Amino acid sequence: MRAQPQERTTAVIAHVSDTHIDTREEDGGRSVARTRAVMECLNALPYDLDAVIVTGDIADHAAPSEYEAARELLATRHPLLACPGNHDDRAAFRAHLLGEPPSTAPVNHSRTTPRFTLALCDTSVPGEDHGRLADETLTWLTNTLAAAPAEVPALIAFHHPPTTLHTPYVDEIRQFDEARLAALTARHPNITAFLAGHAHTPAATTFADRPLLVAPGVVSTLRLPWEPQTHATHHVHRDLPPAVAFHVLDETGRLTTHYRVVPLA
Repeated sequence: MRAQPQERTTAVIAHVSDTHIDTREEDGGRSVARTRAVMECLNALPYDLDAVIVTGDIADHAAPSEYEAARELLATRHPLLACPGNHDDRAAFRAHLLGEPPSTAPVNHSRTTPRFTLALCDTSVPGEDHGRLADETLTWLTNTLAAAPAEVPALIAFHHPPTTLHTPYVDEIRQFDEARLAALTARHPNITAFLAGHAHTPAATTFADRPLLVAPGVVSTLRLPWEPQTHATHHVHRDLPPAVAFHVLDETGRLTTHYRVVPLA
C-alpha cells in the first residue's frame, strides 16, 4: 500500500478496454506490448487506485494462451475487475484468466466500497457479436444494487454500449434489448453512470438519463465515419497510441472522466 495524499477525498477508477491479446506469431507482439504499456502506466501511479476495470475483448480469439498472457499482463496492485466482450469465451475466460472452474454462465463481478458500488455485467452473447443482458445478469444486477447502500453512487459497466454512438460499424453490434436496463435504472436513482468499451474510441453520451462513458481501445482506435478511409474495411487506426479513461467520483458523488493517451516506448 502506497501513501495516499491527505487531501484526497475522491475515488479514482481506471477504465481499460479492448486489449485483444493475440499470441499468434503474426501479431508480432503488438497487442501484448500495448497492453503492457497501459498496465505499466497504471502500476507506476503515485498512489493506489480504487479499482481498475477491463470492459471486455480481453482476448482476440479466446485462446487459452491469450488468457494466460492476459493474466500476467493485467497483474496489478490495484483492485481489478473484468468482464467479457464479444471476442471472449466465458468458459475459457473463467478457466484461464480468472483461475475458476469453466462455465458458460455470465461472468459478473462487483465491488462495493464506502464511496461507490461498481458492477461489471456480462453483455456477451455466445456465438454472436452484438450484446444483451441475460435474465440471469439482470437479476444479479438487481440483487447487487439492492444489497448496496442506496445513498452510495453506483457505476454500471459492461462491454457493449446500450445505445448508438453514430459509428455504424459498432452500432450494428451494440447492446440490444436496452429497455430492460432503462427500466431497472429508473428504480435506482443512485446509478450515476454507465461505463462501456467495444467502440475502440473514447466517447461520451447518455443512456436512461445517465452519462454513458466509453473507454478508448487499447489495441486500436476506430475511424469515425467522417474521417478519411482508403477503402470500406479501413475502419481502424492501428498507429495511434493506446489510451485509458480515469473516472473520478468526488465526495458529492459528481463524476468526472479524463482520457489519457499512453505513450509507447
